[in-house]
Amino acid sequence: MYNICRRILGNEDDAQDLLQDVFVDVFLKLERLKEINTFSAWIKRITVNKCINSIKKKRILAVSMDDEMDFAHDDSSDEDNIMAHESSNIMQAIDQISNGCRTVLNLYLFEGYDHKEIGQILAISESASKSQYSKAKAKVRKILASDKNYGYGK
Repeated sequence: MYNICRRILGNEDDAQDLLQDVFVDVFLKLERLKEINTFSAWIKRITVNKCINSIKKKRILAVSMDDEMDFAHDDSSDEDNIMAHESSNIMQAIDQISNGCRTVLNLYLFEGYDHKEIGQILAISESASKSQYSKAKAKVRKILASDKNYGYGK
């Protein structure tokens, strides 16, 4: 749950604070859980919703649509240490993009929501979700390409 908070909020301190709120909510609402088998999905949904609400409260979910680049995947290495390094760089790049883009990217790529669901969650259109996702990928690619040590250089 921490990783969900961290990815969506983009800040360790905010993620830790929100995670504490999530567990308080889970504890207070535990009697509402009908089947123990759905606990994982239930707590994940609470976590995602609290993250979205936190972003909305801060009014930082503004979207702009000025980039048009595609995201390039680098699947060239299976070694654990290289993957850990790549993951770290990718997460750092994701942290640098706007909150609106980061939220859509995380919900789609990491949490498995489709664009229609993301639109409903964020009160935006499905096409806006797709645009934000495309923009997020482009921005991450651009950040990674500018990092000469990462290997995505020009």
